Amino acid sequence: MPDTPARPHRRVVYEGRLVRLGIEPALQPDGRTVHLEIVRHPGAAAVLPLHADGTLTLVEVQRHAAGGALLELPAGLLEPGEAPAAAAARELAEEAQLQAGLLIPLGRVWTAPGYTDEQVHLFLGLDLSPVTADPDPDEQIVTVRLAVDEAWRRVRDGRICDAKTICALHLGLGSR
Repeated sequence: MPDTPARPHRRVVYEGRLVRLGIEPALQPDGRTVHLEIVRHPGAAAVLPLHADGTLTLVEVQRHAAGGALLELPAGLLEPGEAPAAAAARELAEEAQLQAGLLIPLGRVWTAPGYTDEQVHLFLGLDLSPVTADPDPDEQIVTVRLAVDEAWRRVRDGRICDAKTICALHLGLGSR
């Protein structure tokens, strides 16, 4: 995980492979200082892979914190010094066995700005072709190809509830 800029008086509570939890002073608009629990995160990139036939490839990933599998975009952490587009391309290959001839930036989202600085950079992947890449050894991923209308149905009925996926659908395909 890349070093974060020096933060005066930050007390590190936990430092792990993915995140750093610390207690940080924060100046409020009224002049008071409060101490907040802040999770520092390296950021991530995610791709909405849209095939020429109008279908999408999503991945089903086991998410322990969420209590089971989620259907979501291929996504992953930014490596130190890695550009978001490079991370998006890498994750698309590793998780969905696809490469995009064109990656269009859709924007970025804060995942939970009340307690973390994690941002996910979103991309639309077009001109897709198969590629062989090794997934991360700690991931068990199932790819799911579905029509755009079916993806929206799953958002509406709660079967797709991953925030980055819902945001990318809206940003990349518009509301339906």
